Order: sequence, then C-alpha cells, then structure tokens
Amino acid sequence: MRRPPRHQLLPTHVAALAAGVSDATIRKWVSRGKITRYGTPGRAEFDIAEIMQIVRERHR
Repeated sequence: MRRPPRHQLLPTHVAALAAGVSDATIRKWVSRGKITRYGTPGRAEFDIAEIMQIVRERHR
C-alpha cells in the first residue's frame, strides 16, 4: 500500500463529505488525475491535504 509520508488518509465517503461532493466525484477526480488514490484494491483512501487543496482551488 502506498502512503504519503505523515499525511492523514480518509476513506472515500469521508473525503467526499470533507470536500462537499459525492463519492462519485471523488472517484472522478482520481480518474482525471486530480488526486491520488491510496489504500488497497478493496478500500480506497485519500490524503486530506490533497482534498482540501482542491476545495480551496474550487472556491477561487
């Protein structure tokens, strides 16, 4: 499992809640290369810092 150094990872549904988007949007961001998917094949996890960066960029 790849993990970013010293970052907090969140499951898909929590990352979606933090970003104010749907789970499907999180998966779409992964497929478009906007965020990195960590975790195992059965459990996706996302770096909260990456999620918050996208949220900040969306509100500019």
